[in-house]
Amino acid sequence: MEQRVSIIILGVADLDRSKQFYIDALGWTTASDSNESIVFIPLNGVVLALYQHEALAEDACVEADRSSFRGFSLAYNTRSRSEVDKTLDLAAAAGATVTKPAQDVFWGGYSGYFADPDGFLWEIAYNPHSEINEEGHLVLS
Repeated sequence: MEQRVSIIILGVADLDRSKQFYIDALGWTTASDSNESIVFIPLNGVVLALYQHEALAEDACVEADRSSFRGFSLAYNTRSRSEVDKTLDLAAAAGATVTKPAQDVFWGGYSGYFADPDGFLWEIAYNPHSEINEEGHLVLS
């Protein structure tokens, strides 16, 4: 597993309010593949994603209760589907809890989740619509 973070995902209470804050108020710009359910904001080598809190919890197969789920996850994007499986296996062998085994997902990729020993969620994902460049940065299409 390379030492990097591809995406910081914030599980937000109100996607429109968060878009207004980051895009309109701060003046940041979205990536071309942002849509109505998720917003991607490139941040010089890492991507910030805004996603509904409940949808993020559902995707990670955890309870949406804010007292147990922080509404936050980190994503590690891989260069292949098989690397997703290998990374989840590595994390589990190191003591992580796999909350969602790797599987095909609705947006056309392949991903799974693990929680580290403190419960922080990591999504391990292969996205055929993007690439990881030589520096290890996620390049959105």
